[in-house]
Parts: sequence; C-alpha cells; structure tokens
Amino acid sequence: MTSRPVKATGIHLEPLPKVSELLNLEEMAVDDFLADLKAGEIAEVMLLKPETTPEELNSSSVLDEDVLEEMKKRREARLGSEVLKNPKDPVYPLVKEFADVVSKDLPSQLPPDRGVRHEIDLVPGTKYCVTRQWPLPRAQCEVIDAFFAAKAKAGMVRESKSPHSTPTFCVRKPNGKWRLVHAYNKLINATVPAQTPIPRKDVLLNNMAGCELNSALDLVDGYYQILMRESNIPLTAVSTPSGMLWEWLVMPQGLSNAPATFNRLVTQLFSPLRAYAQTYFDDIFVHSRVEDGKTAMEVHLGHLRRVLEVMRANKLYANTDKCVFASPEIKVIGCFVSNIGVRADPEKRGIRGSG
Repeated sequence: MTSRPVKATGIHLEPLPKVSELLNLEEMAVDDFLADLKAGEIAEVMLLKPETTPEELNSSSVLDEDVLEEMKKRREARLGSEVLKNPKDPVYPLVKEFADVVSKDLPSQLPPDRGVRHEIDLVPGTKYCVTRQWPLPRAQCEVIDAFFAAKAKAGMVRESKSPHSTPTFCVRKPNGKWRLVHAYNKLINATVPAQTPIPRKDVLLNNMAGCELNSALDLVDGYYQILMRESNIPLTAVSTPSGMLWEWLVMPQGLSNAPATFNRLVTQLFSPLRAYAQTYFDDIFVHSRVEDGKTAMEVHLGHLRRVLEVMRANKLYANTDKCVFASPEIKVIGCFVSNIGVRADPEKRGIRGSG
C-alpha cells in the first residue's frame, strides 16, 4: 500500500481562549466545592491577585529599612515613660493628672462591681471538674506560693473547700520571669461557650486610618478587674504543689469565656466614646484629627481626658511603660496605623532580615 498526501479543506479552527476566560468558572457552592475536592475532581486551586493598588504602596515591604527604623524611634519617643521625662511635652500635664490610673505602681485590690461579672454555665450533667496537682520544682513552688500570698492579701483569692480542683504550674515568659498557668482543661470542656461577638479588626483599623494623632493604652491585669459570679466561685478552685486549695473572687486567666466577658465590659464602658476610642479586649486606641478650628493635639488631649476619666471612674488601670501617647503612628493588632493609612508590621511579615 502506498501512502498519498491528504489535503485538508474546510477546516475552521477556533482561536484559543484567553487564560482569564478559562479561569472564569461558574460559581460553586461551598458544599459542592468540598465534595468535588474530596472526590479528586479538582486538581488545582489558584488565587488571583489584582494589580497593586495605591494603598499597597504604603506597605512595609516597599519602605526603606532606614525609614522603618526612624518610624520605630518616633513611636518609642511617645511611650508614657518617655513623655514623663519631658515636662514641656503637651501630654505631660494630662498624664501627671491621671497618675492614679496610668502608673508603674498600680494598686492590687478587689475591683468594684461594674455590672459585668464572669459567669460559668456548665453543660447539663456535669458533676465535678477535678485534676490532681502534680509535683513541681522548688523554684516554681516558691513562685506559686508568693503569687497566691499577694492575691490573698489583695482579696482576689481565698482558701477553698470546693469539690472542684485544677492544678497550677509555671511557664517561662520571654523576659525570663515565670507566668502562672491553671490547667482548666476539664472545666473548659464542661463550659457552654459564649456567643459574644469579638471586635472586628477591619472595622477598628478603618475607623482609625487617616487620623493625625493616636494613643494606645494597655489595661493592666484586665481579667483580675472583673468579679466572678458568686455561685461560680467554687468552680475556679485551683490547687498548689504546697497543698493549698484557692478559689478566685475575680476572673482568673485560662477560662474559655474570659475574653468574651472582658470584651463585654470594655465595650459597655467605652461605647459612648466610640467615635474616637476603639477597644480591642485589653487595648484602648484613641485617635484624633483636626476639628472645629482646633489643632489635632488640642482635640486629642480632649479625647484622652474623657477616656482617662472613664478609667478613673471604673478603677481601670494602665501601665505607663506600655502606653503610647499622641503619636503619628501606633501599633494596632499586628499593623501600624497613621495619617497615611495602614501598613503591616514588617516583623510579623518576616521582611526584616529575609534577604
């Protein structure tokens, strides 16, 4: 058999589709997507990113290392401890006036009843939450005993006869000091979770973006500033290696719904000031811009005063060393906020030293 050429006639080839058209798939319900993914029908998932927007030009990734370092120095210069070194600083008189709520030496005492107490609602059928205390090194035992002695003197804990018991141990902080931890695992598993909404980071950042001056106040020992519901105090009982059983009259750290309770308190107290004061758990962010012929500093000092007045009236305290006052830029939940927008923290993004 001899081969002969075949002449192709009347063949019409469609132009190749654009990549964007190939990727423009029909909308798929989440359930359908998960089912197809599990069945192996989806081979690859791609996320398309639009072109860089003008806002992204403010990103830390495009800022020079020297510029970032200079911004850091300016923020550090606005720390409360630095402000108090300069009597000519415009914020100095206000911080001195409210030294009872913004200080290094903060009172340790039972907080007032502000109308919000921490409540523990147990899953029906729960009896006792008991975990035996395990032995600990002498150094940790001494730290634990000293801790509870101080809290008992302040009226925050008392000796307990509760049928519940949770062990106590210590972990090292980054600064080398010890942090006490209560192993509330069984109590957490037996607690009905709270449905209190948490603050939205995007809303908070949007409210602050573009303001000329910002302050950040870090509330000290926020959890210890909330009373326990009287009937729930026995549930908080914790043991120590030295054989003591204590129960908390204030909200201890480690309970599953504690963040929700604290957020409910600060939201309730500072909601009248939400136009210029945002709360995020134990952080209060105050932001101001030029208003009604007043300078940004004049407006900001007025905003700060009202926030500090609420703190004083409700006996909430902030540590001077952790507060930032009247800064063009402050750190807010992993980002930096200033009058030119919001940028990511370069240390969080791993930009420094990544080369």
